[in-house]
Amino acid sequence: MRAIDAGLASCHTCGLLLHLPAAGHTHCPRCSSPMHLRKPASLSQTWAFLIAAMIAYLPANLYPVMTVVSFGKSQSDTILSGVIYLFVHGDWPLALIVFVASVLVPLLKMIALLYLLITVQRKSPRRKQQRTRLYRVVELVGRWSMVDIFVVALLAALVNVGTVATIEPGAGAIAFSAVVILTMFSAMNFDPRLIWDYQGEK
Repeated sequence: MRAIDAGLASCHTCGLLLHLPAAGHTHCPRCSSPMHLRKPASLSQTWAFLIAAMIAYLPANLYPVMTVVSFGKSQSDTILSGVIYLFVHGDWPLALIVFVASVLVPLLKMIALLYLLITVQRKSPRRKQQRTRLYRVVELVGRWSMVDIFVVALLAALVNVGTVATIEPGAGAIAFSAVVILTMFSAMNFDPRLIWDYQGEK
């Protein structure tokens, strides 16, 4: 039996579970947030944020994330060129961390959200528990993709010695930040309860 069959809904903000009136929406008595049996326009908003993230993913990996200016000479690095640089110079553990956090995780997150959206829209009754777990993992790990942006921001703030050495964030950093933020919004707008709406094979 599903919560919706018993007229129960949980608050999107604080998680409080309570009975909803026949109208199907009210305000949470604990945090005053609007409550619904299902998030309004969940799929369309999730699609919009996901498509925008996919568009931003290409410039995020093609454009320089940071430019180092040292003694009048400048060197620009994309995420992948930075990974290659670290690997060639023997820092393969750090190269692996940057590759997984900055390239692999955002890509896998977008693929997972795409899979969830397609299966919900096709009203697939299969693997409901696995898809719910997948959504929870996507929501949990997405924010850690910002690790290299934090590094660039710290370096840009700390390394600024005029003509001797300067680090400037590049266009790729802005695009990559957009990818991470848009995928986070996409996951936040997806309503995992939609996975359980189609009754059939488990």
